[in-house]
Amino acid sequence: MSSVILSGFADESAFSKKANEQFAALAAIGLQHYSVRFVDVGNGIKNVMKLDEAEIQTLRDLHQEYGMSVSSIGSPIGKVKLLDVEDGTSNNFVPFEQYLAEDVQIACDRAEAFDCKLLRGFSFYHPKGTAPEDHIDQVADQLGQIAEACDKRGLTFGLEVEANLVGQTGELLATIAEKVNHPALVTIFDGANMVMQGLTTDQVYAQYEAMKPSLGWLHIKDYKDPSLNGRIEHVDEESASHFVPADQGDSAHERIFEDLKSFLPTLADRMSRRGVEGIYLDLEPHVRGGGQFGGFSGPDGFGIAARGLCRVLDKVGIDYHLRTFEDLQAAKAQQA
Repeated sequence: MSSVILSGFADESAFSKKANEQFAALAAIGLQHYSVRFVDVGNGIKNVMKLDEAEIQTLRDLHQEYGMSVSSIGSPIGKVKLLDVEDGTSNNFVPFEQYLAEDVQIACDRAEAFDCKLLRGFSFYHPKGTAPEDHIDQVADQLGQIAEACDKRGLTFGLEVEANLVGQTGELLATIAEKVNHPALVTIFDGANMVMQGLTTDQVYAQYEAMKPSLGWLHIKDYKDPSLNGRIEHVDEESASHFVPADQGDSAHERIFEDLKSFLPTLADRMSRRGVEGIYLDLEPHVRGGGQFGGFSGPDGFGIAARGLCRVLDKVGIDYHLRTFEDLQAAKAQQA
């Protein structure tokens, strides 16, 4: 049977975002992997990019205690303006040479510190009101340099599909990935991020198909808003409130997983060549709400979303692992 590795954005699972609460919630659900984004390790909530060496070590110690490992760095790389122009948004602009030398290297540092091979990132904000297609060449150039910087450190950069960025659809991401043409750049499918732009279930499936040649892993959240009746050119991310578990929305998860089942060996081979242990399905449920730089589910919402994903995987026959009594016994022996 084909198999995937379940992971999740742990910060969504804890009301306080305290690290021990995040790990307790995920461990209770049965997960052993997580993506690190926002966390409080004793000095207030910080993005992973802002952690100091002592905080990093504290997290590493907690990983041992809770039996967790980091699947990806949930970095905000690429969520800055492509051009230094005023367009009515609050997005920041950073000169690219500075961005590459500072922010990208920090993200790589974090991946090395947490022994993971994957960085999540984005495709830059083009000026609001302009066509994303007009900016693909510049984005591909900049992402190519980011991919090369990651590759030099044995890492892979995953480009997430998301509204309002140049890579806002699977087809646009596929075009960008083809232009970059670098083994250290893959794409990350996220169905909800396209449904909220007004794409239909059939259209979302078509975006998945377009991404398959560059696909690296998948983010799992879903969206259902009956009031949507056509393409939305600019999404108000802060007002998004229609996120649902993976078995209740319009993101074509069952149909996608049916196809993914036969595609997994190809995808696993692609990622194993990058030193990645398998194919991650990374829960990012947002079931209590989402925004531009994250979302929230709570421990109960995260559990609900995890069970929804498992129901779909069970139905289509894709295998996954949740903690077992044997895992508990092995952990006890290791800690003795």
